[in-house]
Parts: sequence; structure tokens; C-alpha cells
Amino acid sequence: MNTTIPTFSKQDNLKFFRTLNSRVNNYFKENNLQKTGNWKLHLKTIVMFSIFLTPYFFLLAMDMPFWTYILLNVVIGVGMAGVGMNVMHDGNHGSYSNKPWLNKIMGGSIYILAGNVYNWQVQHNVLHHTYTNIVGHDEDLDAGRIIRFSKQAEWKYFHKFQHYYSVFLYGLLTFNWAITTDFKQMRAYLKRKLSYGEPKSPKILWTTLIITKVIYFSIWLVIPMVLGITWWKVLLGFAVMHYTAGLILSIVFQLAHVVEETTNPVPDENGEIENTWAIHQLFTTANFAPKNWIVNWYTGGLNHQIEHHIFPHISHIHYGKIADIVRETAKECNLPYHEFKTMRAAVIAHFKHLKELGQEPQMA
Repeated sequence: MNTTIPTFSKQDNLKFFRTLNSRVNNYFKENNLQKTGNWKLHLKTIVMFSIFLTPYFFLLAMDMPFWTYILLNVVIGVGMAGVGMNVMHDGNHGSYSNKPWLNKIMGGSIYILAGNVYNWQVQHNVLHHTYTNIVGHDEDLDAGRIIRFSKQAEWKYFHKFQHYYSVFLYGLLTFNWAITTDFKQMRAYLKRKLSYGEPKSPKILWTTLIITKVIYFSIWLVIPMVLGITWWKVLLGFAVMHYTAGLILSIVFQLAHVVEETTNPVPDENGEIENTWAIHQLFTTANFAPKNWIVNWYTGGLNHQIEHHIFPHISHIHYGKIADIVRETAKECNLPYHEFKTMRAAVIAHFKHLKELGQEPQMA
């Protein structure tokens, strides 16, 4: 991890963000809307938690055929990703509600999704949203040596095949959160004294992490075994649940930032990025399937990543409406607005880009 913190240019001659922010604020004022969630998000919360938890209680209460058991764990995985994208995500951005305590509760749902609030807020809200697609600072680009997500990353011979094997590794995302990632991140973030909001003491953070992990594994592993489900079925179901959720989340994340159209800006000799922060988001982020209501609904607006990156404190239920404002303002300022009309086009673009990044770099 690069410890030299980059800065963004303050020279916005186009006054892009000032104009955009004014127009978006006017939209909410003219329509008498709050920027946080409303009944639509509250209803979706009920639906997502139902998809996530109802199959779990069926598994505990009923003896069922093996393939039904596996299928229900797939459904749990779908619900797990849905809660993460729609509820937890808005909660930890402070956009679920105008009530801080409700945001805290909804953000805390990450504890039953295998994650940790402190780690997620630092990794996502601080590092990813601030230093989007900047190698060495945005940890979403860090897949170790196994996948090469940028031209700045070191090339290995096996990267030639990454567009084939990457999809199999994507499913391990949340499994890694549960087992190792949270402990590694907390150690690293505390060492660097990173925080989001009011800092908490390391003792409180470590105690919270350990207690919530014990509760998490008790819910998903210990209780099913105690109630009589064979240990190997419990472990297999746990793996299926995580693989399903991890695959969904990884694909959604990568389509927005790891495609040929987006860039990986490099700080100059003074550590400065060429563009202002808001314009930087336009160069490093892409939308996909903006008119597909199923994708819009299920991904929690994460297919509108441009709007989300520029206005992370606005709930995702509004992104479809403000997207037109962002698009038009970017066009007026001769700035990019990367958008794939369909999910299929975005998926093809992502794996095509992975293939290109997997080729051995040509020596200059």
C-alpha cells in the first residue's frame, strides 16, 4: 500500500461540480424530496431481509432433500448480496435515513453479512471513494498477485488466463471477509490511524470485531449443527451461500471500475492528481444497465456508480432521476460520462479488459 497520500487539483475551470451540485439540490428542493431513503427503500429492506433470512429458518425447522438445501443456500446468498447493496451500503454512507441512529442500525447489518463496520467504512468510504482507481490507495484494485486489475500492477505469466479463472475467484469475496480480511484490515488501518467519522479506541474496535465474529459463526455454523444438521452439510451450505453472494458483489463492483473506458490516474511528481475530485470520478467510474429496472432495483443503484461516487450521501433510490442531470452537466462541460446500456455489454467489456491486462506488457 502506497503511504504517500495523493491530492486532487483545485483548478476546476469548468466549475463542473459547483454547477452540478446546484442543479441536483434544486431538483430535491423543487420536488420537495429528502435526499435520504423513503418508503420505497423501507419496503425493499423488508423484501431483502426476507430473501436473506426466511430460507435460513426453513433450513433450521425442516428436514429437506439435499438439492433443496443447496438451492435455499443459493437464495440466502442472493439475499445476502441484496441486503449488502441496498441496506448496509446506504446505512454506512448515512443515506438510508435522516436519523443517524437508523443509519447506524442498517449499517450494522454488515455484522450478519460477514463484515465489520469500521473496516468497511475505511476501505470503502475513505479509500475507495476518495482515491477511486488510484493504484496503491484504492484497495478494490488490490487482488494480490492473482488478478491484474491495472497496467501499473506487476505482470505474471498466469495473468494470461485471468479472464478465465477470475470469475471463479470472485465468489470468494465475502468468504474472505468472514475468515481473514477483517483481521488483516483492522490491523493495517489502526496502524495507519485511519478512521471514518469519530475515531474509536483500538480496544473497542478489536473487542467488537471478535464478539461479532463469534456471533456470526454461531448463527451460521454452530446453531444449525446444534439443531441436528450434519456438519458437512452446514459447511457446504455456508460455502454455497458465500460463493453466491461473493460472485454477485464482485461482478457488480468490477463492472463500474475495471473496464477499458475507465482510467487509473497516476499522481504527478508533487503527488497531485490532474483533475478535481468530482471530475476524477467521471474518468474512473462507469454506469451500466441504467434503464433495466431489475438491475436498478436489486443492485441498490450500484449500476449508477457515477451518481453514487459524486453524491454518496444521497440514497440510491434517487439515482435514476439525478442521472439525467449528471449526464447533461458532464456533456456541457465536455467531460466523459461512461455508460453501458446493458449489463451484458458491461460484463463483456470487463472480461475483455481483464484479457487485455493479462497480456505480457511490451517493452518500450
